Amino acid sequence: MYVVVGLGNPGSKYDGTRHNVGFDVIDILANRHNVKINKIKFKSVYGEVNLGNEKVMFVKPQTFMNRSGESVLEISNFFKVPVENIIVIVDDIDIGLGALRIRSKGSAGSHNGMKSIIYLLQKDNFPRVKIGVGKPEVGRDLADFVLGRFNKEEQIIMDEALNKAADSIECLIKEGIDSSMNKYNG
Repeated sequence: MYVVVGLGNPGSKYDGTRHNVGFDVIDILANRHNVKINKIKFKSVYGEVNLGNEKVMFVKPQTFMNRSGESVLEISNFFKVPVENIIVIVDDIDIGLGALRIRSKGSAGSHNGMKSIIYLLQKDNFPRVKIGVGKPEVGRDLADFVLGRFNKEEQIIMDEALNKAADSIECLIKEGIDSSMNKYNG
């Protein structure tokens, strides 16, 4: 079993923001696989599908970003999912706009959603797909930046990146983390 967790903030006022690219990728995956993200449990909304021989949950925590770990911990404990099978999709300001960085483990960096997950799981060896959302201009408030939306030119780049992120997750589940990193990092 795999649990694919897209990080974001619930509510329509956050739709399309830089911080919600994790939710956007979950929506792409759900659409591709005809999955409704409508089950409510584990402080999240989620849907389930079989990809190949694997049961997969597509999850959007509803705890707000800084408490994302609460949802992930509840799912992990309930289903006894190995931490290596929890895939987290997260925005990243430290890589270029639209770039993907897939890792099998690592620190949270400055991302509060990742900090919450690592703190509550007490482990950091879960795969993550980081999506570059750009960097704020000098002097701009970080929270204001990540809660902002992409301009038209950025959105074109991001649409492609979000679809590639979805591809990378399907690859990770079917072929493994190394294959996904080799094909999609960059």
